[in-house]
Amino acid sequence: MDITFQNIMPQPLASMQHGDESIWGNHVVLKHGHKIMLNASSGKGKSTFTSVIFGLRKDFEGKLLYDQADTAKYTPADWTEIRKNKISVVFQDLQLFPTLTVKENLFLKNELCNVFSENELIQMLEALEIDNKWEQKCGLLSMGQQQRVAIIRALCQPFEWLILDEPFSHLDVENTRRSLKLIDERCNNLNAGFVLTSLGDRHEFNYDDEIKL
Repeated sequence: MDITFQNIMPQPLASMQHGDESIWGNHVVLKHGHKIMLNASSGKGKSTFTSVIFGLRKDFEGKLLYDQADTAKYTPADWTEIRKNKISVVFQDLQLFPTLTVKENLFLKNELCNVFSENELIQMLEALEIDNKWEQKCGLLSMGQQQRVAIIRALCQPFEWLILDEPFSHLDVENTRRSLKLIDERCNNLNAGFVLTSLGDRHEFNYDDEIKL
């Protein structure tokens, strides 16, 4: 699925200057299967980008197209299908349930589509070195541990696009490397693309495209 930003300009950002390379106010296509770095300084709309692409914000001029379908015409049922099978997100605020354990947070997502077995979920936690937190409530984890749980949770569904809003902001270099490796492997298995928003750090990964805000 290609995603097209057709001259989109969110109302809160309309008074700001945006360059010719910006995704705002221009025609930009996110090509199916591409791995994309989205670079922007603070306040340029990285979280707005995530909310627009996931259908959570409608306060913009222009059109958001999935392939050639205008998402302005989507019904709630259409959006449910998109969020279940087409697009997965790691939000900047993570949106974990703090009073539930890591296991419960992952099961809530995974059971919607029965993507992974319990053992496979534990293996992913092991890959990110947080398998010892399986029974720990998420609200008691460090921010870096919570980010890794949120990344794994986002992988627990079918998707054609994975949108990651500054997912490594509390991770060191090695944990970032492990997380990107897991993301890359999952996307390759699904022939899916991802968009990683960043303040400028490429995290030593070879992206297909780089776009700006």
